[in-house]
Amino acid sequence: MSGTKPDILWAPHQVDRFVVCDSELSLYHVESTVNSELKAGSLRLSEDSAATLLSINSDTPYMKCVAWYLNYDPECLLAVGQANGRVVLTSLGQDHNSKFKDLIGKEFVPKHARQCNTLAWNPLDSNWLAAGLDKHRADFSVLIWDICSKYTPDIVPMEKVRLSAGETETTLLVTKPLYELGQNDACLSLCWLPRDQKLLLAGMHRNLAIFDLRNTSQKMFVNTKAVQGVTVDPYFHDRVASFYEGQVAIWDLRKFEKPVLTLTEQPKPLTKVAWCPTRTGLLATLTRDSNIIRLYDMQHTPTPIGDETEPTIIERSVQPCDNYIASFAWHPTSQNRMIVVTPNRTMSDFTVFERISLAWSPITSLMWACGRHLYECAEEENDNSLEKDIATKMRLRALSRYGLDTEQVWRNHILAGNEDPQLKSLWYTLHFMKQYTEDMDQKSPGNKGSLVYAGIKSIVKSSLGMVESSRHNWSGLDKQTDMQTLNEERILALQLCGWIKKGTDVDVGPFLHSLVQEGEWERAAAVALFNLDIRRAIQILNEGASSEKGDLNLNVVAMALSGYTDEKNSLWREMCSTLRLQLNNPYLCVMFAFLTSETGSYDGVLYENKVAVRDRVAFACKFLSDSQLNRYIEKLTNEMKEAGNLEGILLTGLTKDGVDLMESYVDRTGDVQTASYCMLQGSPLDILKDERVQYWIENYRNLLDAWRFWHKRAEFDIHRSKLDPSSKPLAQVFVSCNFCGKSISYSCSTVPHQGRGFSQYGVSGSPTKSKVTSCPGCRKPLPRCALCLINMGTPVSSCPGGSKSDEKVDLSKDKKLAQFNNWFTWCHNCRHGGHAGHMLSWFRDHAECPVSACTCKCMQLDTTGNLVPAETVQP
Repeated sequence: MSGTKPDILWAPHQVDRFVVCDSELSLYHVESTVNSELKAGSLRLSEDSAATLLSINSDTPYMKCVAWYLNYDPECLLAVGQANGRVVLTSLGQDHNSKFKDLIGKEFVPKHARQCNTLAWNPLDSNWLAAGLDKHRADFSVLIWDICSKYTPDIVPMEKVRLSAGETETTLLVTKPLYELGQNDACLSLCWLPRDQKLLLAGMHRNLAIFDLRNTSQKMFVNTKAVQGVTVDPYFHDRVASFYEGQVAIWDLRKFEKPVLTLTEQPKPLTKVAWCPTRTGLLATLTRDSNIIRLYDMQHTPTPIGDETEPTIIERSVQPCDNYIASFAWHPTSQNRMIVVTPNRTMSDFTVFERISLAWSPITSLMWACGRHLYECAEEENDNSLEKDIATKMRLRALSRYGLDTEQVWRNHILAGNEDPQLKSLWYTLHFMKQYTEDMDQKSPGNKGSLVYAGIKSIVKSSLGMVESSRHNWSGLDKQTDMQTLNEERILALQLCGWIKKGTDVDVGPFLHSLVQEGEWERAAAVALFNLDIRRAIQILNEGASSEKGDLNLNVVAMALSGYTDEKNSLWREMCSTLRLQLNNPYLCVMFAFLTSETGSYDGVLYENKVAVRDRVAFACKFLSDSQLNRYIEKLTNEMKEAGNLEGILLTGLTKDGVDLMESYVDRTGDVQTASYCMLQGSPLDILKDERVQYWIENYRNLLDAWRFWHKRAEFDIHRSKLDPSSKPLAQVFVSCNFCGKSISYSCSTVPHQGRGFSQYGVSGSPTKSKVTSCPGCRKPLPRCALCLINMGTPVSSCPGGSKSDEKVDLSKDKKLAQFNNWFTWCHNCRHGGHAGHMLSWFRDHAECPVSACTCKCMQLDTTGNLVPAETVQP
């Protein structure tokens, strides 16, 4: 390398040593400086490493190329190619193994002197050394030497010569190579193929050639200009890189006719390419007069069958130092680590950091890859301190069939976990709306059924000016209070709030009983008090105090209620007004706010936000006039819409206001699941066609697909088509006749006594149905199944071999074939197919089409063909 830029080599088996090759060989030792200071005479390579010079070898002048011996012993044996074509074995340091002492200084001399361009040790037979020489018309350019040959003088003649004028030691001169290849040509680069000991890839003058030493008279070659720097991928032995000027070619030795990839051409000539020995598919390239090393990451996309696909190239650049780079060398074991050297022999230790790729899994796990490591950050199942992500909640709810109970609609909040009071209020509201809509439709079809789903806001507006107030007596007190006369609309509003049952009875007794059963003592007492039954309220509080989970303080509250007096200036009223705000339970607060309020002024009850919306609305319907009620409902509706509170669906109904409220809820929580099921429950068609509603529904369907809940998504689609007939998709695929082109199923729908769709083809699985094996339009035969060779349309259950022809097939047994097994199925690429059951059975064990002479890999076209629905995976 005299007069050229220096090169650098890592020791194959000593991970802390490297050699710099220039006019002399310099051996360095690398050590960490993380917890120690820089030693005297050491060279700083990076922030945490330094190099110490161990030895220098200047006995081999005119170096052109160097190769480090690949075996463990001897450790520091190097082969040096010189300008005159000779290959000299030399060493760095003392080797105490006498077995290999005779190798040091041995020379291998070609017949005719010319430059040695490249050297390569055989990785399988460590004694074989290949040398690539310039062209000579009467000699070979690829010579393979056996460094241990020292006998049979007729084959390998030897003579003693002096190494140099100043030396007294003698050595053996080997002039007869083991193999001679590439006559009348030049060899610019070469490398051994790791898959076979006797395969050698050489970059000749105008072609890449693969030599097989078992038959040296023949070679496999391809004409190309990219013959320099040939190197084999250590992880993919059939992939080879070579370059010419500024362009890199990637070859596949199994398809050697042309490059499989040609990388982007660089503006300057390349000087070196090298595969990373610790990273799959990572190629580094260096151009002349550059401080940039370009990296090409070749990634293969996996397929279900495992076949090779066209690699994807990710290109990036790294800058190890500020000066121009003369050469670089990958570290043999440290991941992505390299040493670079500049023309003035300044060195730098550099690590190529991997790009960190982040990915969210559909089940809320965060994963990232960095180098060979794959990290996962999963949500801890037993950690109850943090609220679960909404995606996790929706996934668990989907598994419990949340939203699909259309009979007992209120039960959906239990399927959701019975944890969210807003969801409980929502599903009870939808339950009552469905219940009273059906009741109204039975009484007067088409009259007021749609008004129920419009919400209490619309119901109240429809009764303006129709209600008058009247005096009502308290139960248990000698007192009267003004209350509004309950007309049909206000009764309906109270029914939607859940206070009274359907019918003409306005008694809240059943509602109070249900609250007591659920342990909501304070709420039950408040509802009883709002219905002017203070004796019942006191009784409920006493029951709550005496129950197992009750609060003994309820007795104190009951005692306070029993002392109620109507006198405005009484001490009782003064103390209750002061101390009620100190009560923790909001229902106890509003009870005393109601008793201490002036007639017609109930702000202490109506604007207590911790009280359920349905109870506040029911209270307003009993005590507020039409104008007050309308203003209050309007204000409360706007508050619910802004907050995205699902309790507000009671007011807005499934109208445009309801969609606005649900939009605020989705923006706040991301719960498209609840939004989709709610809007499908009873919305009119114009609401279902709203872009926002369609967006929620499609996003929820995509979410189910991402979770691989394909069965759940199908259930949702069926549920959707029942509640929204307009959403039922049209037929997207149909079977047409090859001869007349008509749809077979459509044609058969006009044939009398044949049914519709595929039923006439026996796809229902019943052997008693007539089978049609020809087109009903032109009577030409239908295609045959590629496996059973019976015309399509024949049920699988009646195929020969399935059962004896004279026996009746019992399809009620567990072993009966599913209807899907009889469907038509075919490959979109080769158009071959058959019964779905037969095709599924075939592709469980095969990748290619079952038709003879067809090489289509049908199963590979479906990248999800081997995936299993997540609902069927056992935890």
